Amino acid sequence: MLSKKHLKLVTSLKQKKFRHQEHLFVVEGIKGVEEFLNSDIKLHLLFATEPIFDVDTILISERELQQLSALKSPNTVVAVFVIPKQKPLEIEGLVLALDDVRDPGNLGTIIRLCDWFGIQNIVCSTATVDCYNSKVIQATMGSLTRVNIQYTDLDHFVSDYHHDIFGTFMDGHSIYGQQLPDRGLIIMGNEANGISKSIEKSVTTRLSIPRFGHVKRTESLNVATATAIVLSEFKR
Repeated sequence: MLSKKHLKLVTSLKQKKFRHQEHLFVVEGIKGVEEFLNSDIKLHLLFATEPIFDVDTILISERELQQLSALKSPNTVVAVFVIPKQKPLEIEGLVLALDDVRDPGNLGTIIRLCDWFGIQNIVCSTATVDCYNSKVIQATMGSLTRVNIQYTDLDHFVSDYHHDIFGTFMDGHSIYGQQLPDRGLIIMGNEANGISKSIEKSVTTRLSIPRFGHVKRTESLNVATATAIVLSEFKR
């Protein structure tokens, strides 16, 4: 049975300040919860309408599941996990930096793309959306358990970075004509404003994804879509 204390806790974790105050975050759905249970991230509480996993479970009704869930169509399980301590950032190989990416769906998709393409480290500006936001968690489909994410002052990080720095711009060199290394920092910018002026000054190679349409009126690509193309080209 769902207690008022548990309902209050899970509901509060929808807000960033309470997630970081309690050091807890919520994962929903059988597949997503299973990914986190199979990781080294510690389980705090698990609620389910039926006993699915071989861990301590608080059995709840469908109505109580609806109360806990942030989804329109809840899927059997809601779990609360402990936010892990930040791991040291590995700056060898390719590192992805996100300059104020604000949309949770975009961040979640980008984390999943990094998992797919073997990018193990993401550096986020402090204004980038929280990776423990429930919409980000849903979009990652468990990839958050395999990608190291660190929030920091991105201007300082970029200025201290000593390898090649790549950024995407409308006036950059076509990415399809470049010899791309297996080491460097790839920066993706804000959905509306792109890479900030302060960060742009540190970019050593300006890249673009050329438009092939005859009319060429599309102003830009979605940042997650652009990230998929860029990471694919680097790995190719």
